[in-house]
Amino acid sequence: MGVDPSGSGRRRRRLAPSEKYELYLEVLTGQATQREAAERWMVDRSTVVHICRVAKQGALDALAASVPGRPGQTGEQAAMAAAREEIDRLRATVTEQAVVIHLAEGKARWD
Repeated sequence: MGVDPSGSGRRRRRLAPSEKYELYLEVLTGQATQREAAERWMVDRSTVVHICRVAKQGALDALAASVPGRPGQTGEQAAMAAAREEIDRLRATVTEQAVVIHLAEGKARWD
């Protein structure tokens, strides 16, 4: 850990994901203000604000991707599934058109 570049003499501290989650829960449930959480976890208040913002957005993204009755998917997984369905639909359309052309024009003779 290095010294804080702001010159305050405070050492920078990296929190583990589980610690960030605990910090977020403390602020969310009102057990601590952002200032109190920053002091308790020995981080800058801007770090607490950032952790809370990221946690909230992550929760919103996960809830948006969640569909009742289906296993949870990330936005990327849902987009990939939609793209695969579109590819299958286009493949079926091209095959159907090829059959129609073949039946309408018939097979060319080789002579």
